[in-house]
Amino acid sequence: MLKIGLIGCGTIGSEIARAITDRFSQEAELVALCEIDEQKAKDFLDTLVKKPELLSMDELIQKSELVVEAAGGEVVAELVKKCLDKEVDVMAISIGGFIGHEELFEMVEKSKSRLYLPSGALCGLDAVKAAKISNITRAELITRKPPKGLKGAPYLEKQNIDIDNIEKETVIFEGSAKEAIKAFPKNINVSALLSLTSIGADETKVKILSSPEFTRNSHQMIIEGDFGHIETLSENKPSPNNPKTSYLAVLSCIACLKQILSRVKLGT
Repeated sequence: MLKIGLIGCGTIGSEIARAITDRFSQEAELVALCEIDEQKAKDFLDTLVKKPELLSMDELIQKSELVVEAAGGEVVAELVKKCLDKEVDVMAISIGGFIGHEELFEMVEKSKSRLYLPSGALCGLDAVKAAKISNITRAELITRKPPKGLKGAPYLEKQNIDIDNIEKETVIFEGSAKEAIKAFPKNINVSALLSLTSIGADETKVKILSSPEFTRNSHQMIIEGDFGHIETLSENKPSPNNPKTSYLAVLSCIACLKQILSRVKLGT
């Protein structure tokens, strides 16, 4: 039984918790939860038949063999470093937290811990990883989201964009993945993972469009290199609990956990 600690019980964290306690109950045990909002944590724990302990981050790491982060990019650097010190494995959901902290990957390579980063709402990363073995010359992500899927992003306020009054398809942002993550820290994690898998956050290009006619979160990925050309499109329904999160992102995290617990590894 793999002892798992969970940081955060929001849209994705709560679904991961249910997957551990229901789907993977023979392979893993959710032993601890850390959540900054104590009342939110208590309300969520009331929905579980088998309740983990509500602990601090340090206490949770001490009790766990695998820590799953679902709390936001601002905790990633601190959490990963603490897990490495205790030789605990980490599965991180908030990939944007690694941008600007790329030294974490070198630290992981020198440690006894393993780091897992789910694909989220983006398809085709297996091919990107294969292409990277040779040479990638272009990496671009074009994301389309309904207005409510971008609401609350710092960039909108900074640029004085009233997302509720957009009447037609509009380019909201265009720039690098590093700039995109800073502008939309909770909306465009897929750009961070694509950049880390391909040519880096400075060189990976991102375009974000929005329209009241969009009903799904779509991600179009374009990769070019010595291997040839890759173009993928994923059209994802928003999570029933949070329009900012694609349902596929939730499922991807559960699939990643399933792979960690399995002896069979499918795909690149």
